Formats: sequence, C-alpha cells, structure tokens
Amino acid sequence: MTIRFVTSNEGKVREAREYLGDDEVEQVNYDYLEVQSDDLADIAAHGAREAYEQLDSDEPVLVDDAGLFVEAFDGFPGPYSAYVEGTVGVERVYELTDLQDDDRAYFRTVLAYYDGEETQTFEGAVPGRIVAPRGDGGFGYDPIFEHDGKTMAEMTTEEKNAISHRGRALAKFADWLATEPAERKGPR
Repeated sequence: MTIRFVTSNEGKVREAREYLGDDEVEQVNYDYLEVQSDDLADIAAHGAREAYEQLDSDEPVLVDDAGLFVEAFDGFPGPYSAYVEGTVGVERVYELTDLQDDDRAYFRTVLAYYDGEETQTFEGAVPGRIVAPRGDGGFGYDPIFEHDGKTMAEMTTEEKNAISHRGRALAKFADWLATEPAERKGPR
C-alpha cells in the first residue's frame, strides 16, 4: 500500500519515510483549502478528505497540520502559527512571551489519514519554552523554541528528528498501520 503524503515539504516526506518506509510514502503536491479552525485535527481531517476526493485515486492520503502553542497565550498562535510568523514575526512572539510570567510552549502536529471511508488522526507534541532567538539551523519558530537546553535551531537534523512532534505522531500512525486489519487500510 502506498500512502500519498499531501505536502510540498520534502523534509516532512523524508521524516515520514523514516517511520513508514521509502516505498510506502509518495509525496503529492496539492494545495487543499485550509479551513479556519482552532483545532488542528479539524484542519488536517478536512484537508485529507478534500485531497482524497480531488486526487481521484483509491490510495489513502495523509495530511498534517502543526503549530506552536504558547501557554501564556492560551495556546495561541496554535493553528495560526504560519500566519503569525509571517505577519508578526518570530522575534516578536519571543518579545511578547518574554513580557509574561510563563514561557512554556509546545509544538504539536496532527496527522489525518483518510482512506475514502474513515478519517483517523494521530497527534504528537514536544514540550519546551520560548527563549531569545539562538541558532542558525531549522526554520520558522526553531530559533525561539528550546527543548532540553537547546533551541531547535541549535540542533542537528538528527537531534531534531529524534524529538520531533511530527515524528511522535508518525510513530503512533506507524503502530496503528501495523496493527490495523488490512481491510481498513484502504485498497491495495
């Protein structure tokens, strides 16, 4: 069975292949409508159903949605992370968090798998805290998100993947695939 991972991000596809196998994951570039919701699972599930229908194939699809959730802001920016990064900027998120008494945050990913009949979701999260920007690697919020003393931007790709929120969700998905009856995994 091939799973079509709907993303333009080759890094996400490489990470998925580490958990699911090189031959099991096909990258598909499709720009689905991202519904506005405070719930990552709703966004990912809608994207998976739309992509499955529009791609006109019987192979199951996998869509992810992720965000940075800052405790001091009741989880904001969460699903709006990309918008906030593009409009306010990463350094401003740090500055606003620095004004608060709570710097705790977490990255969270929800994967949505749709086989034409049923949607399954799988979540992964990694805790950390918001700090002054450090490091030259990564992207997005990586310079201000610290986990176990290092920002994501200070980590190697291997270190980052070892604690990845997406990796944690992919591990749950891989476990589910391994135990799910063949008839629920979509057509062969």
